[in-house]
Amino acid sequence: MLVVGDVMLDRYWFGEVSRISPEAPVPVVKVDRNEDRPGGAANVARNAAALGARVTLLSVVGQDEPGRRLRELLREEKIAARLHYDRTIDTTVKLRVIGRQQQLLRIDFETTPSHEILRTKLSDYARLVAACDVVVLSDYGKGGLAHITRMIALARRHKKPVLVDPKGDDFVRYAGATLITPNRAEFRAVAGKWKNEREFSDSARRLRSKLKVDALLVTRSEEGMTLFTRGGRLHASAQAREVFDVSGAGDTVIATLAVALAGGTTLEGAVELANHAAGIVVGKFGTAVVRPEELFAKQD
Repeated sequence: MLVVGDVMLDRYWFGEVSRISPEAPVPVVKVDRNEDRPGGAANVARNAAALGARVTLLSVVGQDEPGRRLRELLREEKIAARLHYDRTIDTTVKLRVIGRQQQLLRIDFETTPSHEILRTKLSDYARLVAACDVVVLSDYGKGGLAHITRMIALARRHKKPVLVDPKGDDFVRYAGATLITPNRAEFRAVAGKWKNEREFSDSARRLRSKLKVDALLVTRSEEGMTLFTRGGRLHASAQAREVFDVSGAGDTVIATLAVALAGGTTLEGAVELANHAAGIVVGKFGTAVVRPEELFAKQD
């Protein structure tokens, strides 16, 4: 499996809150521990590896401590990381401050990669795509997928399924992909609002046809997820469980889809597995993974 996209370091600072600051009406967090996790496209790769896939991750990081830390974490997860260093940028970091199991603040550090580094990454992609079974392009809107149109064309030329987790309001750049997986808000930004299920389905069918993608999967939070293909529509209802944290759930969905499809599962079967995986991961804290024993555990 080849994963390409915007990687980041998810950094958590945990502490106790016992008073309000005398300087401003904000809580004071006494930090007592911290934790780092791969984020963005790196979390997609981590989820796929947790399900047993052999994963290569291609991306860009800064020549800094977060970039080195991300490489260490990926090595621990046994992910083949092809991370290009760009001296002109800082590695994207999402720093979350947690008190009493509640997120109090998130601080983002990010810059856009240089064109020279992105061209080098595209050359690597052209070499790697021929040897994989499936490609995932994870777009977090940080600039790492400037050549995504060419990447999709190269994957299709090699007859590789290419799955895209999109971002922003310009989906034309994803035209020709096998499957795109917008969440509800991303779909609304492109397709517009809808009043009922019929209008939603009509908008989805028009978008799928316009983009000439084989399938469109809209993830809809508590409403589950809905798949649109040339053959029709399939809806998977959300599984009733306590939601602890939705961050990274989209990464788990596309990783599960990709691993299942590469393993020979039908698209419909892959969607059912991805829906089940999403229901599990939202019950965990922060960017997390789902393992096979959880995914295939017998239900009571």
